[in-house]
Amino acid sequence: MNSDAPVAVEERLFSLVLALVSTEIGLTKAEILGAVQGYRQKFVPGGDNSSLERQFERDKDDIRELGVPLETLESPTDPGNNQALRYRIAKGDYDLPSDITFTPEETTLLNLAAMVWREGSLSGESRRALLKLRSLGTEGSKQLIGYAPRIRTRDAAFAPLTDALDRGVLVRFSYLKPGEQNARERTVAPTAVVQHQGRWYLQAIDQKADAPRTFLLSRIVGPVVATRAATPRPASPTAGDDALAELDQIWRTHVARVSVRPGTDAESRLGKRRGSIRHPDGTISLHYTDLALLADDLAAFGPEAVVISPPTLVDAVRERLLAVVASHSDAVDAV
Repeated sequence: MNSDAPVAVEERLFSLVLALVSTEIGLTKAEILGAVQGYRQKFVPGGDNSSLERQFERDKDDIRELGVPLETLESPTDPGNNQALRYRIAKGDYDLPSDITFTPEETTLLNLAAMVWREGSLSGESRRALLKLRSLGTEGSKQLIGYAPRIRTRDAAFAPLTDALDRGVLVRFSYLKPGEQNARERTVAPTAVVQHQGRWYLQAIDQKADAPRTFLLSRIVGPVVATRAATPRPASPTAGDDALAELDQIWRTHVARVSVRPGTDAESRLGKRRGSIRHPDGTISLHYTDLALLADDLAAFGPEAVVISPPTLVDAVRERLLAVVASHSDAVDAV
């Protein structure tokens, strides 16, 4: 197995998008795992790559949730064979909509930004991966420079938490739960930091409750303070996989039903979420891990999406929309 340094999640996702944009015929899973930065370091030719394949499945879901139109193509000569599936990102689907225009000043600024991006958009690793893909007979597009997928960056708490995990020490931080006005200080023993559905989570042993808890990193407010106290027991080697399995179980058992307007952004994006099911009546069933996060996403679609169930999600979205109305009413009154 390759002993290269670990590849950051953002870099792996970017490399995957870049590779899939570069080909018109698509890439098989084997070609991706053996050549793309972030997978190839762990790929074992002819060996057991099941954990790497699961990582690829999660990455596919993550980039789709970011709005990247990843397609799956069946082999015309071997339909139904999952190993023969090809993946690609059609360039036309990743271009800006034709009705978006820019002023001359905006165009100048975009060109300046593109000049800066052009210098660093293809790292040495990315170039080598593309060369390897071409050596396999995959013809790539020449128009690669300038593609910048909207990849969510890590939360500020990520670095200090992973550092504390490596050192095996307790940490303190303030955590703001949904619906609460004030954050509460937590002292925990980190056991794993994982990414699930495009968001970062900490699994840890809460020292006050003496029980495992899962924290969303984006709800940690203020700095993460590492203590000098060692964790009571070392983290299990399978802690990361266990945390993801737990989050997946929550995701599978929580389902919402949403009515969407045809032809809207809500229909397109919600219909592409992992595990979404489109129903004949125009509604979509969605799995979710965190009700508050889903409520934030659905409220952002405004009238394009109407929640049908569960009732708790209906109430959560209504609260957010009423808060928006109230804030705009206050702004009008102040004028």
